[in-house]
Amino acid sequence: MLLLAAAFIVAVVLLLYMVSPLISPKPLKLPGAHVVVTGGSSGIGKCIAIECYKQGAFITLIARDENKLLQTKKEIEKYSVNDKQVVLCISVDVSKDYEQVENVLKQAQEKLGPVDLLVNCAGTSVTGKFEDIEVNSFERLMAVNYLGSVYPSRAVISTMKERRMGRIVFVSSQAGQLGLFGYTAYSPTKFALRGLAEALQMEVKPYNIYITVAYPPDTDTPGFAEESKTKPLETKLISETSSVCQAEQVARVIVKDAIQGNFNSCVGSDGYMLSILTSGMSPVTSITEGLQQVVCMGIFRIIGLFYLGSFDSIVRRCMMQREKSESTDKTE
Repeated sequence: MLLLAAAFIVAVVLLLYMVSPLISPKPLKLPGAHVVVTGGSSGIGKCIAIECYKQGAFITLIARDENKLLQTKKEIEKYSVNDKQVVLCISVDVSKDYEQVENVLKQAQEKLGPVDLLVNCAGTSVTGKFEDIEVNSFERLMAVNYLGSVYPSRAVISTMKERRMGRIVFVSSQAGQLGLFGYTAYSPTKFALRGLAEALQMEVKPYNIYITVAYPPDTDTPGFAEESKTKPLETKLISETSSVCQAEQVARVIVKDAIQGNFNSCVGSDGYMLSILTSGMSPVTSITEGLQQVVCMGIFRIIGLFYLGSFDSIVRRCMMQREKSESTDKTE
């Protein structure tokens, strides 16, 4: 009886693996496609632009610093695969004025054609204890990290619906899956992207438009280096439990998942575990993905509890050391 049950389960799993490709979205072809990358002048955004350009795409880079944009444009053009490719640069703050964002994207589409893939990578971070972070930082981060993704997406979605095709990527963070010490201003803005992505995916899936939420880990970028300067000790110690990834590696994964139409995009074993643990009611691109979540959820939850316990231990230890140091200073 047990053998029959095991054989039945194996048969079902094999059937799901065979059927899965039939219900998955068709991959987006990058050669000749128009790819828009916000926050594309450095870090992960720049690497995503390079990866897409290597595959024959036309690129529109959007960022605030015009000088950085022009430098990045020259760097990207070295990877040209044909003489028809174009890199268009637009200097604008995607988080301030929706009408301005809409106008510049309209101009970009007039020059390079409708947007096939939009990558929302513009973002910034502030770390520190909740009570130490300036109140206006909470507002600024929500504007840049959340509205800076809403505005470009809103500007291209109608055209994508008309064409019955398109991809939109929201670059979140592992801090958008798990709230950590020091990220009270940053994490909520990245969590918000998940809610936006889930609701938007339900709206646009009938139009053959697919949303991807990317959850990169700590990545070696100029922004990460700047953020590290102000990290509380607790945050630094927690961060040391995982390795720092290269931006090129993260970019390749995000581009691959966006092309395939995968909703979740993660890097490494920790990223995979987090994507399973936080899958909740998020959409799946294939039956096999859903099956993996069902099978792995329990064991990953047990492992996750050990991680949370170690993080709590770090925070308590740092608090005790700080109180001991303060007590010593008062005595002296």
